[in-house]
Amino acid sequence: MNSAQLNVQFVTCPACGLLCDDVQVKSTDNAIKVQKNGCAKSLAFFEQVTPELQPTIAGKSATLKEAIAEVVRLLKQAKNPLLDGLSTDITGFRALFGLAQKTNAALRHTNATSIARNMRVLQSAGWQTTTLTEVKNHADVIVCFGSNIVAHNPRFFGRFIDMDGMFVSAKNRQVIVLGNTQKTSNIKSDALEAPWNLPCRPDDLPSVTIALRALVAGKALKASEIAGIQVTDLQKLANILKAAKYAVLAWVAKDLDFPHAELTIQNITETVATLNETTRAAGLALGGSDGDTSANYANAWLSGFVLDENIPDHDAVIWVNSFSVDKLPNNTPHPLIALGVAPPSNITPTVYIPIATPALDCAGMLFRVDGSVTLPLKKIRENHLPTLSEVISQIEALL
Repeated sequence: MNSAQLNVQFVTCPACGLLCDDVQVKSTDNAIKVQKNGCAKSLAFFEQVTPELQPTIAGKSATLKEAIAEVVRLLKQAKNPLLDGLSTDITGFRALFGLAQKTNAALRHTNATSIARNMRVLQSAGWQTTTLTEVKNHADVIVCFGSNIVAHNPRFFGRFIDMDGMFVSAKNRQVIVLGNTQKTSNIKSDALEAPWNLPCRPDDLPSVTIALRALVAGKALKASEIAGIQVTDLQKLANILKAAKYAVLAWVAKDLDFPHAELTIQNITETVATLNETTRAAGLALGGSDGDTSANYANAWLSGFVLDENIPDHDAVIWVNSFSVDKLPNNTPHPLIALGVAPPSNITPTVYIPIATPALDCAGMLFRVDGSVTLPLKKIRENHLPTLSEVISQIEALL
């Protein structure tokens, strides 16, 4: 086997929560090109060009040893530090959790708000959800609530909906979009007809989903329309769901950005519960980015709690961003320690330390958005960047 063949491999892509593990990349002189099964997000991730970076203190170049010493000095002064961002893999999060225990630090993920929307429903009422494999093998009706799923998970339809499953063929699936006012032609495939779209404003979804929940439960509504949607159409949708062999009701919490959005999610999950009295149905929380599913799961098994969006007062911030240069920390009057793929462009950190990116510079592992499997991330290029765990270990050794 020649060297060119050795540099071609299938890898897992961490650019969205699907963690597609069939992406073929080719590495040449440290440049990476996606050759097969890529989407816009995977191309942006794998083909990113990262400049040579070095640690800085107050914007000035420093050695790694000097930067770590300054981080330790700042943490020793702080009484209530905040570990923010938390964009990393499972190994990186475990290291951060240990640092939080040692420094009395709070933890907040960059996607804390959308995580909390789902967790409030799960904690208060429970839910019945499914996996991506079950969707592919069983789902004959898929309802997408208020979300442009393709924007978050570009290959969801290609990998799990317009492919034949073990117990259902792609041509026999029906896709319905409820609440998305955007064009839905981008989820049309060779196997599927254009989805039936019932548009409404996102902040009308609480009214629409409670109406659908009532109709599925056999209740009569006096209104003729809800948020511009005819009740007769909602009744038709309710009938389709009740007649389905395996209905899947999907949403992306990040898109439900309006007050009390968790009530919409609860309407969806309680509709699933009602359907399961007579047929088979399941919910599916999609989205997932920046390692948020992995961070939340790891925090739950290490502490017994889910990640919280409500953070107490703090006097220093460690911003962790292992994956995306587009994610930026909030402005803060406190010392900011940035550990990431690049220094934040919106603020000069007190200390910046470049770290390796899982799936590019180092191996790692992430939970898929459905929480059913963990998938390995491969190291596919060479550099001398330390991993997040290595940096945290050196910090802890001096505390």
